[in-house]
Amino acid sequence: MAIISSNIGDDFSFSKKELRLVDSKIIPEEKRNINLNLARPLTLKEFIGQEQLKTSLRIAIDASIIRKEPLEHTLLHGQPGLGKTTLAFLIAHEMNTKCKVATAPAIERPRDIVGLLLGLKEGEVLFIDEIHRLNKLTEELLYSAMEDFRLDLTMGANRGARCRTINLPKFTLIGATTKLASINAPLRDRFGISQKIEFYSNNELKQIVVNFARLINLNLDDEASYNLSKISRGTPRIALRLLRRVRDYAQVIVKTNVISKDLVKKALNSYQIDENGLDSLDRQYLSFLNLNQDIPIGLDSIAAGLGDDSSMLEFVVEPYLIQIGFLRRTPRGRLLTELGKKYINQKK
Repeated sequence: MAIISSNIGDDFSFSKKELRLVDSKIIPEEKRNINLNLARPLTLKEFIGQEQLKTSLRIAIDASIIRKEPLEHTLLHGQPGLGKTTLAFLIAHEMNTKCKVATAPAIERPRDIVGLLLGLKEGEVLFIDEIHRLNKLTEELLYSAMEDFRLDLTMGANRGARCRTINLPKFTLIGATTKLASINAPLRDRFGISQKIEFYSNNELKQIVVNFARLINLNLDDEASYNLSKISRGTPRIALRLLRRVRDYAQVIVKTNVISKDLVKKALNSYQIDENGLDSLDRQYLSFLNLNQDIPIGLDSIAAGLGDDSSMLEFVVEPYLIQIGFLRRTPRGRLLTELGKKYINQKK
């Protein structure tokens, strides 16, 4: 049982002020609709890519609707920018229910997660982003909430301690994480559905880019859209970010909404992004490894040499360099491949 400090109140009641503090960590529905930009689909069918995942979710959702019960708790994992948050909203939409949102770092105290759970109604979805960052006590509170739809609490301390069980409505918890291994096994095992979101193909990204260009009134030719998709690291968020920067350049420098292949190249060069989709930090990383020739270098040493955070390098920079064959991870450290050496020597 989780122990809750007695300063919450012996009857475990929240004042209106406390409830507002908890609710401030949930994105209200009206604000959420503004934040969900036009590029995001409205139904699961409109979601581009991830065909296997969509098929599995479609079956699970339809089965839940037939049985008239909430969808099983769902864990979505994968690299940033692949659509985990979008999928959470789509699942709630397909289940014809509301989705309340919180991020794990904002759930600082046990009362925060308790407030979120008590605020749910039957069948609603609670989406927790970066769920691997939940603290241990919050995780323990979720065990019984997920498994038996109840909260097991110990109120007070020492001789004044007493146990209390609060029944919860049946709900669906959707967790999103970029670090699956960082989630403790007892929490991970309570998710009935666990799906990895893969990188997108160039054709899928091209379709996403073309759709968004149409929505923001850009005339994007076929080669331009393909070139943008090719350098977007398999990630829709990056593809749309690059398209916005190209739009800025086109409207301010060239005074046009017609985007050609050459214009894309000029725009991205102005942001120090080359034809491979690599930016200045990527090239600094590769240059640092190239200085040491064939000697493996540890991640912490690279981070110290570049003056950057090792986690950022590991989860943001390295995946794409490995994906395009420029980098190898070995037990002794990082090494440039022959392709990586050729690329960085050409840039000198």
